[in-house]
Amino acid sequence: MRRCYFVSGHALRPLCRFAQQAEQVETSNLSEIRLDEETLPELRSLTHALNEMLERLSRGFDAQRQFVGNAAHELRTPLTLLQTQLELFPDGHPDIPPESAAFLAALQDEVQQLSRLTHALLDMSDLQSVPRNDVILLSPMIDEVFADLAPLAERNGISLSREGENITVVGSDMLLCRMFSNLVENAVKYNHPGGMVKVDVQQRDRQAVIHVADTGRGIPQEFWQSIFQPFFRVDKSLSRELGGAGLGLPLVWEIARLHGGRVWVEESNDNGSALAVTLLLSASITDTVRR
Repeated sequence: MRRCYFVSGHALRPLCRFAQQAEQVETSNLSEIRLDEETLPELRSLTHALNEMLERLSRGFDAQRQFVGNAAHELRTPLTLLQTQLELFPDGHPDIPPESAAFLAALQDEVQQLSRLTHALLDMSDLQSVPRNDVILLSPMIDEVFADLAPLAERNGISLSREGENITVVGSDMLLCRMFSNLVENAVKYNHPGGMVKVDVQQRDRQAVIHVADTGRGIPQEFWQSIFQPFFRVDKSLSRELGGAGLGLPLVWEIARLHGGRVWVEESNDNGSALAVTLLLSASITDTVRR
């Protein structure tokens, strides 16, 4: 009986390796990962076919990202020119009728919305090309984000506070700063006047865990996953009023993933929401690279 177990275990070992390799395939590493074709003859043809499929998928995703980036880049210049002309037009026409002024103001709002969307699409299409080898202290970075968003928080009567440890991670200083800025800005914008936003940084095992809690409107539980999908909005009219393009949280999700982490809604109700982000610690990232 023991010999049977030994023989069957030895025979199934290539299948286990094959399964482990397949589990490592993600959209972010399609251009890098390939399944080992030096395996059982019965699996060789299947493995080769899967590698060719991964190659085709990688080319497809690259083409999609390039198209989005090129389209956004082409739109940016005319939108900037149009926005400038709309802003300067009232100065050269002081006697413009009120109804025309209101029409121009509405056009300017629409162009600003399109400009924000264009910049967000450019950011989304270019994330993977950004180097991620900066050594970053999280607490000073969050304090910097607070300083940048202080005017917005003061206008809404929102207090900002930070707690926890000063943890070091390795990644892109620019991308992580953008991630925290998006999270805190959302928490401020969708808060109640006189509310609070608190960021807590802790270390758990080999990860940094960051909680961003607010006293805002809350997110219905059926939307906890959907808010990280591009262009999804819980309240479309409110998001438009506040200038949201529906790409802030998808950008957060992608940045966290590129840094070996993830983001999710930990809790949310009428008293506010708490979003959690994990990032690999610097030592963990170094170990992963070495392996």
